Amino acid sequence: MKNLPYKETSLGNNQYIREFSINADDHELEWHIDKEDRIVEIIENNGWKIQLDNKLPIVLKDKLFIPKETYHRVIKGKGKLIVKITKL
Repeated sequence: MKNLPYKETSLGNNQYIREFSINADDHELEWHIDKEDRIVEIIENNGWKIQLDNKLPIVLKDKLFIPKETYHRVIKGKGKLIVKITKL
């Protein structure tokens, strides 16, 4: 089984809290696609970014919608990243 670059806690109702450590290796934060639409809400961030396919990286803030089957990746910042993910 592949090591994930985050710890995940289920909140029920297809909602999860994910915590990415500053110690995550850059190669673990790889391009990927998800099988469902997602809403990502930022709880704590210190410079982490997201990059969607064919787009420039943007700083994660507030809320973000990621359509299913869209290639994307996170880019490490200076501290940890905590997000709430809702799978639609």
